[in-house]
This record gives sequence, C-alpha cells and structure tokens, in this order.
Amino acid sequence: MTNWTPDLSGRNGPRYRAIADALAEDVRGGRLAAGTRLPTHRDLAWRLKMTIGTVSRAYAEAERRGLVAGEVGRGTYVRRLAGIAPIMPGDTPGESPHPDFIDLGTNRPSAPGEDAAMAAALQGLAAEPDLAGLLDYQAPAGRREDRLAGAALLKLCGLAATPEQVVVTAGGQHAMACVIGALTQPGDTLAAEALTYPGLRALASLLRLRLVAIAMDEQGLVPDALDAACHAGSVRALYTMPTLHNPTTATMPMARREAVAEVARRHRVTLIEDDVYGFLLDEPLLPLAHYAPQHAIYITSTSKSLVPALRIGYVHAPQAEIEPIAAAVRATVYSAPPLMARIVARWVADGTAERLAAEKRRETRLRNRRAREILTGFDITGDPAASHLWLTLPEPWRADDFAAAARRCGVGIVPAAAFAVTRQPPNAVRICLGAQATAEQVERGIARLATLAATSPERYLSVV
Repeated sequence: MTNWTPDLSGRNGPRYRAIADALAEDVRGGRLAAGTRLPTHRDLAWRLKMTIGTVSRAYAEAERRGLVAGEVGRGTYVRRLAGIAPIMPGDTPGESPHPDFIDLGTNRPSAPGEDAAMAAALQGLAAEPDLAGLLDYQAPAGRREDRLAGAALLKLCGLAATPEQVVVTAGGQHAMACVIGALTQPGDTLAAEALTYPGLRALASLLRLRLVAIAMDEQGLVPDALDAACHAGSVRALYTMPTLHNPTTATMPMARREAVAEVARRHRVTLIEDDVYGFLLDEPLLPLAHYAPQHAIYITSTSKSLVPALRIGYVHAPQAEIEPIAAAVRATVYSAPPLMARIVARWVADGTAERLAAEKRRETRLRNRRAREILTGFDITGDPAASHLWLTLPEPWRADDFAAAARRCGVGIVPAAAFAVTRQPPNAVRICLGAQATAEQVERGIARLATLAATSPERYLSVV
C-alpha cells in the first residue's frame, strides 16, 4: 500500500472533489502507477484531518471517473487510465467493449493510399539487393543513406540540413528521449507549454526532471512567460510544438518564433522543436532552428506523415550535439530499425512520402471541416489544417466527466488533464479526426459528442 497523500493546496470547491482532482493529476503525471493500492479510507482521513465520510466520497468520485477500482476485502487500486494511452474499447479491466466504438482519441492523420503503399514497399524490401546488410547492426546515428533521406525530408519541412546534422531514431518519442536525455541531468528544469504532449510529461518523470509550465495564448507559447521562467530559475531546455500544437492546434507566427529564439539565445536555453504535424500545412513555416541555429534542435517523425508502423524519427541538431544524441540512441536501441528506415528512404526518393502527406492534408481538411459543421454552436478551437480539435465544454460539464460519458456512448476522446503541466487544466477535451478508416465513422462519433454536450451530465453519469 502506498503512503500517498494528495496535495490540496490552492484547490477550491468541496474537499472530496479536491482529493479526486489531486488523484487524477498524480495518476496522469505518473506519480501513481496503475495497480497501486491507495491508503485505506481511515488512514487517508487521519493524514488529511478529515472525516472518513469525506475520503469515502472522494474515492467514490474517483471511481466514477474511472481512476480507481475498489475490491471488497482488498482495497482501492489505481486503474490504467485511458487519458494517458489511446482510448481503445475494452482496455479497462471489467469493461465490455462498445459494439460500435469510435476512436477519436488517437491522433493519427490517415490517407486512403497507406495500405497499398505499404504492401508494395514490403514486396520491394524483400527484393533489395543489399538485404543481408540491412539485417546487421547499423551505426547508431543511422546509415548515411538514411541520414540523407532525413535531410531531404527535413528540407520539405522548411529546414536546410546536411546529413551530418541528422540522427535517425526509432520514432518521434524515441527522438525526444534521446535529445532530452542527452541534454539534461536529473533535477534539471525542462520548460514546456502549459498544455503539452502527454509523452513529454511521462518522459520528464522518467528522467527525474522538473517540468515548468509556460503560459500560452491563441498564438502558442508566450515569449515573455518563457523569459520570466528563465529569470526565476535555471531552465536547461524548452520543449515546444510551435506548429499545430497538440492539443490546442495553435501555430506561432513568424514574429513569435523570432521572439522565442531571442529569449533562448539570451538565456542560453536549448529549444527542442517537435514538428510532427507541420506537414499538414500547405506551406511549411520556418522552424525555430532557422532563427537560433546554435540553440535549437528539431524533431520530426514518420508516424504522422506516413504510417505509425514506420518507427522512424529524425533529429536535426547543431554539430556539437550530434555525438551525444547518437550515444543516447546506442544506449537505448543501438540503432533505428534499418528495414523501416530503408522503406522511408525509398519513399522519400520516389515521391511516395510527398504523395501520402498530400493525401493526408486533403483528408484531414475534409474531416476537420465536417466536424466543425456538426459542432456548430459549440466553443471549438482548431486550425482548419489540424488533425484534431479542442472543444471547450459548456457548463455544467467537466472534462473528465465528459470523456467518461463519451466512452459510455462509444466514443474515445482525451480530457485536458492528460496534457496539463499546471494544476488547473482548462475545461476542454481533444477530439482527433484521423484514426478511423472513413470520414463517415468520424462524423458519427462527432455527432454523438454534439448530442452529449447538449445534454445534462446527470443523464449519463448516473449510470455506473
């Protein structure tokens, strides 16, 4: 049994709800792992100097949200939380899959030509004349042909790169791990937007980094807020998603990017730009590395622009950082998967990569436009090019409750708390548009959400 004690400082409202909110944050922040046994009602009440009834009500509220499960005679345990991983049917113990589950929780732009392209690529891979060489160990930074392919792909993203400045990784998440692991030490401060990719939060916890939130507005990260954070303490690096930000879809204009780069130069902060969604724009925007080439590292991957099964990422960094990042690759997976890297290299060379990206842009805009039409009248934030929307919920809905109710209606979405670096996440949810095979499936899921948002929460949340 853990000695968990919730931090209730700065929380308004009923005490039972504050305990449930603190529990939700600690679960999503990785401080309470799935399967952890929580303190008994009596023990926690004694620690918090509250009544047992208040703690019992808090645990009941947490169970209603899907955070914990109580077992008679054994105690209360943390459940595997849908907001951390893609929300899939039947992934919660004891839950029966919805017969028509629609996944709007996985952020994965799709294109109709993916299957055929991959089938042809696998046939071609079997016929490669140097197949035997691809089956051997590779250089940690990647084969030269793969680094050349990465440089060519980065050029399409608006970044001039030489192969010597590129490290090939096993996907974008691995790229983040290698870059941040190479740059930081336990206890260092890593800055990020106040709402950020959940994988970044998990990585900061794994590496024992202090994660500090930087305020955002409708144009993304606020440079003055970054400057203030740097003055307040030593910030080692900033992880940011300046283009089609996940989850808000905000995109920094050029002046904002220049301002962020200027702050980084002045405080010697390394900028880590994650640009996995940048390909969805018709014309790429200049990356932060353009404005601060000696202080910026650029990350992209093929999971969004091509297919998730191709676990290939690319890191562009100043020359002095290449060796430490390559060493991190070697220490984690030794090298990126060479068979996957060969497929990507072939697709970059023959135009398949550009074709699939263009198909995804068209399909994403179609789905985005239709989703907005269905959600007319609701508070939607979202770039028309983005593969996800950000829905601020009407009163009296709360984000966790809405996500739980949507799940019961057969729709997977992700509440704001999954992305929040701060203790007070906005009352919003992320809705993704690409994981389903057809636009019609997405429209049915969006229609369910529109009906749900227009209905009183009690109608859905009274059903356990």
